[in-house]
Amino acid sequence: MGNEDIAMLLYPGFTALDLVGPYHFFAGMMGARVHLVTNQTDLRPVESDMGLAIEPTVTLADCPQALTILFAPGGTDGTLAAARDPATIDFIRDRASHTQFVTSVCTGALILGRAGLLQGKRATTHWSVLPLLTQFDAEPVDARVVQDGNLITGAGVSAGLDFGLSIVARLRGQPYAAASMLTAEYHPEPPFEGGTLSSTPKNVSEPMTALFAPFVQEASKLRIVK
Repeated sequence: MGNEDIAMLLYPGFTALDLVGPYHFFAGMMGARVHLVTNQTDLRPVESDMGLAIEPTVTLADCPQALTILFAPGGTDGTLAAARDPATIDFIRDRASHTQFVTSVCTGALILGRAGLLQGKRATTHWSVLPLLTQFDAEPVDARVVQDGNLITGAGVSAGLDFGLSIVARLRGQPYAAASMLTAEYHPEPPFEGGTLSSTPKNVSEPMTALFAPFVQEASKLRIVK
C-alpha cells in the first residue's frame, strides 16, 4: 500500500495512449490516488485527438498542490494549444514546485519545456520533435525513458508503458512493478521491425517525416514562457 497523489493532465486533443498506458500502471498501485486534471472550466469529458473522450476528476484549480507525480501527455495541435495556454503553464509550474517527479510522455515534453522545466536537463520526446528540446535549454536523448533528477520523460506514445513501469519500480520497487507487468502481460513482440526512424525503411519514414513537418514547424516556435 502507498499514498501517492498523481496528477495527469487532460486537454482537448491529447493522445489517449500517452495517458492511458501510464494510467494503467499508476492506478494499479494500491493506495495511489490518480487525479485526471482538465484544463477546461468544468468536468465535461475531454476528447483526445482520435475522438476517445476521458472524464476528468478535477479542474486545475482544485487539483492537490503537493504531488508525487505531475504528468503531461502529448499530441499535436492540442498539445501546441495547451503549451500556449497561460493557465495550463501556470498550473504546471506551480505544481512542479511541489512534486516529487515531473514527467511527460511523447510531445508532452513541449508543455514542460514551455514551463521552463527542462532547462539544463536530459530529456526525450517523440522522434519528430526530439531535436527541438534544445530550444528549451534541454539535452535531447534518443531513448525510451530518460531520468534526470526529478524529471522523467518518455518517448513517443507506446513508450508510456515503459515509462509507467519505470516509475512504479522507483516508487514501489522492481518486484511490485514486475507484478504489474505480468498482470498486463506486457511482453511486446511487434509483428515486424520498425517503430523508430533508424529501424524503419525510408519508403515509410520519409513520408511520415513529411506528414509531421507542419506540426514540427509550429512546435519550433515555442519558447520558455518568461
